[in-house]
Amino acid sequence: MPPTVTLLDGGMGQELIRRGGDNPSPLWATRVMIDHPGLVQAIHADYFAAGASLATTNTYAIHHDRLVNNAMDHRFAQLHEAALDEAAAARKAHGTGLIAGSTGPLGASYRSDLMPPPEKAAALYAEIAAILAPRVDVIIGETLATLSNVRAFLDGTAQGAPNTPRWISVTVEDRDGTLLRSGEPLTDLADLAQQADAVLVNCSSPEAIDQAMPILATFGKPFGGQGNGFQQITSDFLKANPTVDALTNRPEMTPERYADFAMGWVAQGATLIGGCCETVPDHIAAIAHRLRAAGYPIA
Repeated sequence: MPPTVTLLDGGMGQELIRRGGDNPSPLWATRVMIDHPGLVQAIHADYFAAGASLATTNTYAIHHDRLVNNAMDHRFAQLHEAALDEAAAARKAHGTGLIAGSTGPLGASYRSDLMPPPEKAAALYAEIAAILAPRVDVIIGETLATLSNVRAFLDGTAQGAPNTPRWISVTVEDRDGTLLRSGEPLTDLADLAQQADAVLVNCSSPEAIDQAMPILATFGKPFGGQGNGFQQITSDFLKANPTVDALTNRPEMTPERYADFAMGWVAQGATLIGGCCETVPDHIAAIAHRLRAAGYPIA
């Protein structure tokens, strides 16, 4: 019998922009919980309806450095709780499912040079983990671009949530999926992966994730991928305080095309499959249909 696949959800940030109608800003996905309460819950609900096994909390960008720059740091804990509330409400309405507490990279996505020193980084992750742990089934560190960032996430979550499962999700070079965005070999993640309950690649091109899958398969942990639908990560997006309008999507990355990639990862042994930026509930529904048609149980 084929292995059970945990079907993850897809992108949140771009979907919030499309539905909320606001211009993107560095805190677009965070402010939406203040400006449009209930919208995050609605997107979680649509992913559950599409077949997703879990809701990933809208907490990726809730970090002190980003909030301080926007005079919102006093709402740090409140914003985490608001995101947890919306995920929990969607799960309750659906009747089943997991909640994955997300935390993104410190500093900025893809910018390994902006991460704080290791001890400070671990303390920041510990603070977030302590907030998330009582209300989630797993904590996932997303878009980790360097081994030092992975290490800080693991150290911090071990301090702040020692009894909560941890998933590490790294981002790899779009043109060479065997390398982290820092340029470090993905194979060097092997030892750190032993401290996690699962290892994934997210927010990278599906083609790069194809290259990463055989390496993840050697780590002896549940593994998987969440590809994005960007043309590429542009230099403008790597500047300070980026906004998503610096990136363009790939019109050819239809739900069916993306499901082709996802089923290829499953064929290589991946059991954690979903989408990242520029994927929507239709992409998850296409994967769910293909999994069921191929006889894969969905958790």
